[in-house]
Amino acid sequence: MQTDSAIPLQPSNIRSTLRAYAEVLKPRETLLLGFAGLATAILAGGGAPPAGRLLWTTLAVTVGSAGANGLTNYLDRDMDGRMQRTRRRPIPSRRIWPPEKMLPLAVSLVVVGLVIAWALNPWAFAAGLIGVFASVIVRKRSITHVPLGEFASCAPFLIGWLGVNPKPEPLMWGLCGLIFIWTPIHVWSLMEAYRSDYLQAGVHIFPLTIGPRQNVAMLFALAVALTLETLALPLFSDLGWVYFAGALLLNAALILNSARLLETGMTEAAWKMYKLSAYPYLGIILTLACVDRWLALL
Repeated sequence: MQTDSAIPLQPSNIRSTLRAYAEVLKPRETLLLGFAGLATAILAGGGAPPAGRLLWTTLAVTVGSAGANGLTNYLDRDMDGRMQRTRRRPIPSRRIWPPEKMLPLAVSLVVVGLVIAWALNPWAFAAGLIGVFASVIVRKRSITHVPLGEFASCAPFLIGWLGVNPKPEPLMWGLCGLIFIWTPIHVWSLMEAYRSDYLQAGVHIFPLTIGPRQNVAMLFALAVALTLETLALPLFSDLGWVYFAGALLLNAALILNSARLLETGMTEAAWKMYKLSAYPYLGIILTLACVDRWLALL
């Protein structure tokens, strides 16, 4: 493995530099979290929240998430450089070098997101602050990444809700429960797909500390639990049949995929489960909830 001083600096121009700084903020993950904040804000506002508050809430989540993602990329730079999957990221590939050059951008985005959250609601600010600390503390070195990662993932939902509606309601807690089950499915399926890559990079944390068979069995159990959680949301909220029908089909696809993974144990099946759990699952489930709320207003 090359040392940092032996890795050649990558030639750059304005376009490639801007692209590197955009990549270090994990734009796909940031957009998914921003959409989660937007959808939750819509639900918190009964389907029609004030436009200004909806805009600022979504901006707080998106900007803050971008900054937090940038910080995690910075903190994971050495480990990313040892993994085949991540070694081409902007910092390990030295498209941004030295790594500290990206810190002003990431920290500024976090601060801006928290300031907006404070202006919306002090409780939204508190949720954002806890989420940032949890995402920064989460390291690929100990069991703490499990609960802390779930708290970090829940922050956009809490900010989205509290930024529009300061009163916690059962649906808000239901969405948090959803994300608490969804997060390990999303993360552990990726870790299973790249198990050997993680292990050779020195990442020995749960669930890599147990066998593949045990991990895929847990993923199947979590898929069942997530199905029960999402289908139960209409029981303590005003979500109706549109959401329920769509969620039923979506969860059927998730369980079938997890069953295939349980049967075969193939890394390809683990990768498909990871991809399914990202935009298709979380994005569609939130869209269904919003559509259901909008139809109720007609």
